[in-house]
Amino acid sequence: MTTTRTNRPRRPLLVGTTAVAAMAVTVGFMTAAPEQAKAATGPKLSLIAATGSVTLTSWKEEPGVYLDLGTYLTAEGTPLELKVTRKSYKDPVTIAQTVFEGGRTTTRTLPVGTVKDFSGLPGFAEVTVTDKTGKVVASRKENFCPNNASGRVRPDAPATSKYPESCPTNPFTLGSVWGIEKGWAANTYAGSYTEPVKLAAGTYTAKVRVAKKYRDLFGIADKPATVKVTIEERSWENGRAAAASEHAGHGAGHQTPAAHAGHGAGHAPTPAQAAAPVTSGAGPSYNVGHGPLKAAPPALPWALKVQQTGRAGAQAAGDGTGQTDGSRQAPALTPRSARPTGAPSVPDVPKPDLRSLPAYGITISDGGGQNVPGKDYLAFSANVWNAGPAQLVVDGFRSPGKAKMDAYQYFYDAKGKQVGYTPTGTMEWDPRPGHVHWHFTDFASYRLLKADRKEAVRSGKEAFCLANTDAVDYTVKNANWHPFNTDLSTACGQENSISVREVLDVGSGDTYTQDLPGQSFDITDLPNGTYYIQVLANPAKRLKETDLNNNSALRKVVLGGTPGRRTVTVPAHDLVNAN
Repeated sequence: MTTTRTNRPRRPLLVGTTAVAAMAVTVGFMTAAPEQAKAATGPKLSLIAATGSVTLTSWKEEPGVYLDLGTYLTAEGTPLELKVTRKSYKDPVTIAQTVFEGGRTTTRTLPVGTVKDFSGLPGFAEVTVTDKTGKVVASRKENFCPNNASGRVRPDAPATSKYPESCPTNPFTLGSVWGIEKGWAANTYAGSYTEPVKLAAGTYTAKVRVAKKYRDLFGIADKPATVKVTIEERSWENGRAAAASEHAGHGAGHQTPAAHAGHGAGHAPTPAQAAAPVTSGAGPSYNVGHGPLKAAPPALPWALKVQQTGRAGAQAAGDGTGQTDGSRQAPALTPRSARPTGAPSVPDVPKPDLRSLPAYGITISDGGGQNVPGKDYLAFSANVWNAGPAQLVVDGFRSPGKAKMDAYQYFYDAKGKQVGYTPTGTMEWDPRPGHVHWHFTDFASYRLLKADRKEAVRSGKEAFCLANTDAVDYTVKNANWHPFNTDLSTACGQENSISVREVLDVGSGDTYTQDLPGQSFDITDLPNGTYYIQVLANPAKRLKETDLNNNSALRKVVLGGTPGRRTVTVPAHDLVNAN
């Protein structure tokens, strides 16, 4: 199957556009054998409702409500831990459960077809809404991301959850870890990945139950949660801005993407932010790459996130696999105040391994805001990630009055002690809209290759601010499940910065979305035909890595159409059929 895109007005690539729809997902699913189900001794999972009634708002200008009903799946006794992986893009996604028993762990492979991708368990929650007469007015199935942790359900539960805070939706994800810490609860609401339900103002009854295949698979009791729902109709003119301000700082509810972004919780959004598509802090993912809008964070309270990221090296996951809770990597996230001293050296210690993902989000556009009359552009999203086993840590230092910073890569031993550094190019200030931060030069390059793999066009963008926007593979050694700099408010500096530290954690990647300046090729004068988008990490080989032979990724595209009305057809990349 191929996907064709034609010339149309540019719009941001918002989070979740590459994920499967969360509603009414159908996949092949084999029922677990009785002996398989009996083998699982824990955890004890239960569906609960936080409240017996909720009030939802339907906007007059955009009728419909999102069924955020306050239902949660709790884990007791032991955590629920699932590892979702694929060997390559030619292989299907598989899932296995880590079973904790008597201080030991075993792996239980779940049936083929349990999952289709990395965005969550498909069709997990079954939601039925009835009116006052008992008539069913809405019915749907929704995906469930176990990482949508909303907090503890009892005071003696672990203070923090070791599991990641979202489920990845990048189409080229390779591995993910999902989990509910014991004594914790995960919101079953699928967030912005569902569609709104059009219901008239009034009162209803919603019933939520876990689908039978998952009750059988995990031993969940068939005890539906019932919630009374009141629908209120409001208008943007007299309520939306107030509502957005009122809800800012809460972990759930329907906020705009910017309402909780970064460190600004509690501040009212700008008019532009208030007009953005609504989402929920309960959504399964909150990282959207270097896009123009910040997405809502996960339901995990921001204060708790800060506590987690501030306890480096303090706690191991204890799952018997050698994996940590994402806090063991010791290098600080703040830059040094002075340039390194002593002779540069590249010691024999673990180093990062930069790899590229195939391009996606491919479309014909106006060139990311360039909007040059008579020009056609091929826009795309790209990601470079770190397969480890060590962080990529780069500091930039600015001499007084200089326009650029000198960049250095740092190296650490197994205990997190700095044991070396080496010069690795420069950092430059990028004032363009969508950027406005310091970029590390020569981190990656983009080329459009002809069918014979010879270069046709090179993108002008080769400088990047590093941020952990995507969980590409959290099953690799030393993967950090709780990266700190997941958006541009935590890295990249300001125009008057004297120094900057940029970090790419193990297991995470940095996505630049297709709407940004530089994320496109000028194809105005290119003939129709087959081409390849090449994403190349570390093109000048200035960064020291464990392997320099896996830095390139290609994505096939076919250009067609006529000037001013160019089209692009994007064939599937092995089993990944995402444009």
